[in-house]
Parts: sequence; structure tokens; C-alpha cells
Amino acid sequence: MFTPDNKDKILTGMIWSAAVLTMGFLIWILFYIVSNGIAYVDWSFITDDYTRTGDEEGIWPMIMATLYMVLLSISIAAPIGIMTAIYLTEYAKPGSKLVKLIRFCTEALAGIPSIVYGLFGMTFFVVALGLGFSILSGALTLAILILPVIIRTTEEAIISVPLSYREASYGLGASRLYTIWRVILPAAMPGIVTSLILSIGRIVGESAPVFLTAGMVARIPDSVFDSGRTLTVHLYMLTTELYTQHDWNMAFATATVLVLLVLAINLITKFITNKFSKATY
Repeated sequence: MFTPDNKDKILTGMIWSAAVLTMGFLIWILFYIVSNGIAYVDWSFITDDYTRTGDEEGIWPMIMATLYMVLLSISIAAPIGIMTAIYLTEYAKPGSKLVKLIRFCTEALAGIPSIVYGLFGMTFFVVALGLGFSILSGALTLAILILPVIIRTTEEAIISVPLSYREASYGLGASRLYTIWRVILPAAMPGIVTSLILSIGRIVGESAPVFLTAGMVARIPDSVFDSGRTLTVHLYMLTTELYTQHDWNMAFATATVLVLLVLAINLITKFITNKFSKATY
């Protein structure tokens, strides 16, 4: 017979077990990838160019292509996502048909597989608009992909701002626009920054949409209209050309750099969020 104390102990044990299991999977994946690849990561591997048939096997062009993709995608998606969230929370009438339509579209975008985004980007941006396989085509596709993340997270951040902040600003005679710009957005900035950093992590981790829109040329793009190979696409290409143990080593080394980059993004997220939280409150 289960007493309330016994039930509480069982549930507590299940919760701790789930937490330990989750942490165990993370540690296992990190250890397996890093332990197999860290020995082959050196300065030349990071800074050299890449030639599949030559002696150079560096990933510097892929790192630069990834940075271009991140900066351009965020530059396109962030203003649209943040302004949409502001409209939904501060201007739109709650429960209106337009609000329901926007929320439905956001939820639908969030549920579409990334490969479908890639197919759309290839047929529309690459072919229909004539942008070709380029950083711009990939960035436009990824901007659409990360919009739901930015809109949802920013919306929740704005909603979490206490109503008293708005009332105090309006009571002092401030306009709605001034209140949003000088009161609400600064208070919601930790959540907004989190949404942007999470979006960056999503961009860095995507391969299928980038492969179908930005191409796979392993050199530093001269402009956003040039093709480029990101780190995830490079890792995919390496894993399809695994003929020798050396190819495996290069694949694990690339995966190690990618994992460390994602971890760095998460640490930066925590650091910036804490800074904004202290500055705001």
C-alpha cells in the first residue's frame, strides 16, 4: 500500500532519474565526439583552406561561410520577428482573427521539417528569383526557419514584463511607442537576446536547407551571392566520403569544432542574459 510519503519518494526518484539520464546522454555524446576528434584539431586545421585532393584540409572557409550565414540570417529574421511579437502583444486586439491567423502560421512554420524549407528555398530563391546557390539564398531560407523561435520567445519575454511598468510610463504621459522602446523592450531584452542566440544555434546546426540553397563550394565567399559550405554541410560531405581512417579523423575533428561552437553559443547566451537581467533589474 502506497502512502503519500512513499508516492512522493517514488516521484522524486523518477524525476532525479530522468534528469540524470538526460545529463548522461549529453555527457556521453560530448565525450564520444570530442575524445575521437580533439587530437586532430590544431591551429592549421582551423585556419587552413580546404582542398579535397590536396594537402590542405582546414575548415577556415567553412567557418567563414557559417559566420556569413549566421549574420545575414539574423539580420533578416530578427527585425521581422521582434516587430511581429511587439504587434501581437502591444497593438493587436486579443482574440482577433488576424492574431489567430498569425499564431496559426507561426505554429505551422515551427512544425515544418527543415528539409521542406530547403526544398522551398531551392525552388523559390535559387530558381524562381534567380539568386542561385548562394549565401543569400541560404540566409533567406534560414530566416524563415527561425522566425517562429524569435516570435514565440520574444512574445513571451514581452508578456512577462510587469503591467505596472506600462501603467507607470503611461501615467507619466509617455506615448505607446516611447513606452515600448524605452521601457518594455529593455525589460524584455534578456528574453529577446536568448531568442536570438537560440536562433543562431539553430542556424549553425542546420544542414539540409543550407545544402539545397547555399551549395557546397569549399572556399570563402567573396559576397553574399557566392556559394559557400557551412560546417554542418562540410561534415555531411565528409561522412559521405569516408574511405580511410584519416577521413574518419577529419569528420570527428569537424564535429568537435561544431560541438564546441554550439557549447560556446549556449555559454554566451547565459552570460549575456545574466548581464541584461542585472542591468534591467
